Amino acid sequence: MYSHKRITDTKLLLKQVELFIEDAPSTISLLANLTALLKQYYPDANWIGFYLAKEDYLYLGPFQGESACQLMQWGKGVCGTAALTKTTQIVENVHKLKNHIACDVNSMSEIVIPIIINEKVYGVLDIDSPVEADFDKKDQDFLEALVELIKPRLEII
Repeated sequence: MYSHKRITDTKLLLKQVELFIEDAPSTISLLANLTALLKQYYPDANWIGFYLAKEDYLYLGPFQGESACQLMQWGKGVCGTAALTKTTQIVENVHKLKNHIACDVNSMSEIVIPIIINEKVYGVLDIDSPVEADFDKKDQDFLEALVELIKPRLEII
C-alpha cells in the first residue's frame, strides 16, 4: 500500500531549504513551503506540519494532511511532550501511548522535533505516518538539521 520511497539526497534537500529561507517574506510562507517540501521527501506521511508555541500551548501552524487539532497543551501527546521536554520524540506506535492525541486514526508512528530559540520553545515540527516504526535516527538527524537551518530566520521574520 505504501511506497516507502524517500529522496535519498538530504544534502540537496537542505540546499532547497536554504533557498526557501532566502526568499521567505514571512514565517508562514517559509513554514508552508517547508511542509510541501517535506511531503515530497516523506510521500507516505499522512500529516506534516508545525505547531507554534504560545504560553503553555501549541497552536496549529502550516501543515499538509487531514484537518488537525488546533490547540494542544504542553505535556499532552507527542507534540506536547516534545515541547515540555525540549527533546525529539520518536514513537513507533502511537496507539500504545496513553496520552496520545489522535487527530488522525490512521497515524501509526510519529516524529516530533522541538524548535528551541534562545532556550524557549518556538514550536515543533510534527510528522505522522500510517506505517509503524517509520522513523529512525536518520530521520531525526535530518529533521534536526533542517530545524537548525531555519531557526535564525524564524527569529527575524
